[in-house]
Amino acid sequence: MLGEIIEIKENIVIVKCQNINTYNNIMNNYVLLRDTKNIIGEIISIQGENIYINLLGEIKDNSFIFGITTKPSFKSNVQLVSENNIPFILSYQSDERKSLYLGKSAIYENISIHINLNRFFNSHFAILGGTGSGKSFGFARIVQNIFNTKNYIPYKASLFIFDTYGEYHNAFLKVEDNPHIAFKSYTTRLDSNEEILKIPPFLLGVDDLAILLNATTPNQLQVLEKALRLVKIFSRSDEEIIKIKNDIIARSVLDILLSGRPSVQIRDQIFSILAFYKTKDLNLDTILYQPGYNRALKHCLIVDADGKIREMELLTDFFSKYLLEEKEEITETNVFYTLNDLENAIDFALISEGILKSEKIYDDNNLLKVRIHSLINSEAKIYFEYENYISLENYINTLLTKNNQKAQIINFNINYIDDRLAKIIVKILAKMLFDVLKNLKPRASLPFHIILEEAHRYVQNDNDINLLGYNIFERIAKEGRKYGILLGLISQRPSELSETTLSQVNNFLIFKTAHPKDIEYIYKLIPFLTEEIKKRLQIIQPGYCYCFGPAFKVPTIVKLEKPNPTPESNNVNISNTWFIANN
Repeated sequence: MLGEIIEIKENIVIVKCQNINTYNNIMNNYVLLRDTKNIIGEIISIQGENIYINLLGEIKDNSFIFGITTKPSFKSNVQLVSENNIPFILSYQSDERKSLYLGKSAIYENISIHINLNRFFNSHFAILGGTGSGKSFGFARIVQNIFNTKNYIPYKASLFIFDTYGEYHNAFLKVEDNPHIAFKSYTTRLDSNEEILKIPPFLLGVDDLAILLNATTPNQLQVLEKALRLVKIFSRSDEEIIKIKNDIIARSVLDILLSGRPSVQIRDQIFSILAFYKTKDLNLDTILYQPGYNRALKHCLIVDADGKIREMELLTDFFSKYLLEEKEEITETNVFYTLNDLENAIDFALISEGILKSEKIYDDNNLLKVRIHSLINSEAKIYFEYENYISLENYINTLLTKNNQKAQIINFNINYIDDRLAKIIVKILAKMLFDVLKNLKPRASLPFHIILEEAHRYVQNDNDINLLGYNIFERIAKEGRKYGILLGLISQRPSELSETTLSQVNNFLIFKTAHPKDIEYIYKLIPFLTEEIKKRLQIIQPGYCYCFGPAFKVPTIVKLEKPNPTPESNNVNISNTWFIANN
């Protein structure tokens, strides 16, 4: 017997042990408080003869259940749990389909820790810790353990890893030693032999374009919505669409003709429209027939010496003939177009919306045109070039396929683009994955895991929620589990993460954390975190982590094994780099 209970307050039991010096180091050891109930606790402090025990759970029906329903009585028998019984408390039984080997207990060095695989991967998880604490190694080890199975193959696993520094390519190549497992990688390095990451522009919706072009106002969304409708119409050339094209062009030109703007401006704007958007009926060379002579449309737009367009009435009557009384709505979505087509559509939308009536509104919306023009004329354009039309479902399927077989790990190396573009690509791809699974039947039959390295760069409190009504990561965090799309957040700055997103995370692996703001943020977020653990987060050794959540039997400290092979995340070796032999 360890001693007698002298005080019980809140979740702490104080035991007086008169022969405390006869024990070896028993800090963080587990104890059994046996009475009418068998309660398990952890020694969290020793002060003189007094041992402070934090109550963890109860043993019921030969199972350990985390959480306390009643406190122990003062007559309880208090004794250390023998090491043979520790796995009963700390670890799930080893089973390739139901549990995952995580590492060794930091307190009981010979005890292996297996976690509940389903409870870990059917919820969002976070791996947090400072630089050099072991986050990348820890995540690589976990993934390697998933695929290091003998009797079962995780064939339908789909891990989409957004690799901020290009660390993981080396770490996961060996999974292909199993012929049923495939590792697929995409890169943003333009001179690489690997496959370049590309997103089909014709699959982008209004929300995606708003993110791509950094839209900030409802007016800009309105222009993008019209531009999308226009580009899907004007990218087609079939006869049935000609009347609708003519109606759109005619209405835009008539708005300009009747706007009351200076004639030179009217002429220039109509020329701008008909230079890009034209049909066999409406173009600058269309002939307007009049009694006695015929003239090309462009000649009817000549501004005379008095600064007037003399053929205004003729032009108005001509274009009015192409207006449709009942215009058929075009809902066609399966249309191929390029960023250049989209730029022209935005240009037309700016003019046809009558935005030129307000210089302020025009300047605000013209930013969209400037941004897409800059994108088209930059190296980043290649990431949005696609040769042929493909549906969203088939596009995602290409990501998941390598050499005609299912790929389980899909690694996106986004190390070679700037942070802003990386954030755009991550958000767009995350939304695509969400949209595909949202419509998948049966629901959650092919789970996707989105793993974000340096997650604080992408999962932030952005303006999306104000403009679009949602933030894609917050939406996935709140709704994703029912569709089978889960987040894995790896971050050294948890305090910079979206609070809404992080609040939906269930399982945590917390490595050494030095920044006081991050420690305080973690402490307030996780109910299992005690003051003692909060202090130890600053001094825990690299490779060790505190584990919390429903996947773990109890909050515990685990030492993860070094991955083999390792990610390329080691710090620079200054002593080897600087010095050469002085011969």
